[in-house]
Amino acid sequence: MNDLIDSLFQFGPDLIKATLDTFMMVGATMMSAIVLGTPLGIMLFLTAPFGLYPKPAVHQLTSYFVNVLRSFPFIMLLVLLIPFSRFLVGTSIGPKAAAVALSIAVIPFFARLVEQNLRDVPRGMVDMAQSCGASPWQIIWKVLLPEAMPGLLASLTVTATGFIAYSAVAGAVGAGGLGDLAIRYGYYRFETNVMIWCVIIMFVLVQATQWCGDWLVRFSDKRV
Repeated sequence: MNDLIDSLFQFGPDLIKATLDTFMMVGATMMSAIVLGTPLGIMLFLTAPFGLYPKPAVHQLTSYFVNVLRSFPFIMLLVLLIPFSRFLVGTSIGPKAAAVALSIAVIPFFARLVEQNLRDVPRGMVDMAQSCGASPWQIIWKVLLPEAMPGLLASLTVTATGFIAYSAVAGAVGAGGLGDLAIRYGYYRFETNVMIWCVIIMFVLVQATQWCGDWLVRFSDKRV
C-alpha cells in the first residue's frame, strides 16, 4: 500500500498529463458525436421508408456508408487513418491524432443510436404536428428531438463511457492518455503501481460520466 501511495507522488505529473490527454480525446470525440453524428442520425431517420421524407436511394447510400465505417475494428481504423490524421493535425501520433480516429469512429456509432431514439418517438405525435401545419424544421426541433431527448442523452452517456475505453485502446499505438501511460510504464517497465493508478482513474472517469449522464436523463425526462 505504501508503494502504491509513493508511486502516486513519483508519477503524479505523468498521471495528470495522461488524464488531461484523455479528457481532450474524449471531449473532441463527444463534440464530433453531437455536431456530426446527430445530423447524420436525423438524416437516416428522415429518409428511411418509415421516415417523414422517404428517399430510399439516399437512405441506402447513407446507411451503407455508416455500416462500412462501423465494420472496422478501432485499432485497424486508427492505423488506416494515420495519413489523414497527419494531414489534418500535422502528426500521426499523440492525443490529437487519436482524437481524429476516435471522432471518425464515433460519428456512425452515435448516428445509429440517434436514428433508433427518433424511431421510438410515437408516430402519432408527428402526425399531430403535421396536421397542425408544422414545418419540417419545427417537427424536428419541437417534436422529435424534445421527445427523444432522454434517450439521446442516455445514448450519449453510453457512447462517452465506451469511448473512454477506446481512448485507452488507442494508447497501444502511442496515442497518449492513460492507456499509453499504462502500457509504457505498467507493461514495458513493469511499474505495476502505475498500471493500477491508471485503472483507478479510468474507473472514476467512467463512473462520473455515467452518474452525470443518468442525472441529465432524469432531469430531461418529462415522465419523472
